Amino acid sequence: MEKKRLGRGLDTLIGGLEAAETQAEVALDMIQHNPHQPRKHFDKEEIASLSASVKSHGILQPLVVRHTGDRYQLIAGERRLRAAQEAGLKSVPVLIVDFNDQQAFEATLVENIQRADLNPIEKALGFKQYLERFQINHEQLAQKLGLARSSITNLVNLLDLSPEVQDGVRLNQISEAHAKLLKGIKNKERQVALFKQIVAMGLSVKAAETLIREQKEGGPDGPAETNGSHPAGEPAQKTAHVKGLEEELKQKLFTHVEIKLRGKDKGQFVLRFESNDDFERLLEVLRR
Repeated sequence: MEKKRLGRGLDTLIGGLEAAETQAEVALDMIQHNPHQPRKHFDKEEIASLSASVKSHGILQPLVVRHTGDRYQLIAGERRLRAAQEAGLKSVPVLIVDFNDQQAFEATLVENIQRADLNPIEKALGFKQYLERFQINHEQLAQKLGLARSSITNLVNLLDLSPEVQDGVRLNQISEAHAKLLKGIKNKERQVALFKQIVAMGLSVKAAETLIREQKEGGPDGPAETNGSHPAGEPAQKTAHVKGLEEELKQKLFTHVEIKLRGKDKGQFVLRFESNDDFERLLEVLRR
């Protein structure tokens, strides 16, 4: 067996750890998956593509493992391990490191946070699990991972979102920036309703911010009533035609409808929904 030093990236990111290593070839069935792996969803096509490469070229970068009894526990290289299993390999090259539980967990986080395709919720869950297990604060974890403390805090705070919104982040229906905006909505039912509206309308972060601000200004029941008062640039009085259109839409959609005029040729339709079911009903009508 050959003695080596750990790869520069992993070694540096976990604080210049001076860990002895051994390079070896290990049977696949002797390697256990990492129990602290933050990534929960693996793209099947990506693994299949990597597996095809493994069949042609083998494993070019050794997996990082540690001893656990008479077996090995994976620390870094989950996708390579899965690809090797799919390719039918019997053994893989590994670096065996002498890591304790905390060092192994840190190394796993380091490997994954550098990957852009790891979604924010998975990162947040990994951070939270580490914080709770080793009883350290956000600042200490940030120093270990080479991140800003605010990055840790902002991600972990996303776990306060409703489960449905968290799923939306996981599935890339909304971005992390969208999620941060929605976190400001404390009422979970309204939070979910706004999330669905953002997805249905394909709103940008800026447009979503405007929508949420209007909702807040309108109070807990939605956008504010104008009651005859109008923003600058809007006509003081709606014409009979506009009022008639509002009434026609109210009757058709069975909900409050307001046409806000912002100028001669500008304005917006405001539809009110009172629940998730009401939102889904209106959405179905608009999609016809």
